[in-house]
Amino acid sequence: MARPDTRQGLLDAAERLFAERGIPTVSDRQVAEAAGNSNHSAVHYYFGGRDGLLLALVARHREGLEPEHQRLFEQSDSLLGDIRALVIPLTERFASLPSPSWRARFLDQALHDPPTTALLRAHGGSVAANVVRSLVGRLAHLDPRVVEARAKLTTHIVATACAEVEERAARSGETAPWRDTGDFLCDALAGLLQAPITRRD
Repeated sequence: MARPDTRQGLLDAAERLFAERGIPTVSDRQVAEAAGNSNHSAVHYYFGGRDGLLLALVARHREGLEPEHQRLFEQSDSLLGDIRALVIPLTERFASLPSPSWRARFLDQALHDPPTTALLRAHGGSVAANVVRSLVGRLAHLDPRVVEARAKLTTHIVATACAEVEERAARSGETAPWRDTGDFLCDALAGLLQAPITRRD
């Protein structure tokens, strides 16, 4: 059984290294060394390998998020409300992290690493899927192919924007404006999803 401090240290080191260098370029040995662990097989010992480490990082991030997604979703009566149910718990989670943090940049790297994306998709949250279905239903008047493409785009917009906010805060030493970021993203995504569709003959 892993000691909590050892496991936490490995998670912290992996999140930072993955955020700074990208997931494919960081070895398990580098994670162990960054965590101050002399056992270079520590990642395999405590997590069963790279996939286990990545799933543990995501599980740590998602802990407590599902109830917040659900709470806001139950209050939603509009497209914007559904979007807020997805985005606001995320930005509030970022705001709760100690500074500096690497969480948003890690998640952005994960989204742009195909093997990691496939791994995360296989272990996605059920509430978020319900919110997405509600969003799609509210956009039934639009071409479903366009709605699907826009929905995928929103995921990249949120991940990239949050990573940039986190990086700017780390460089400046100032507190990241997560509340304003969340509100801005929700408004922008509502506009994107509902935008008219141009058709050319």
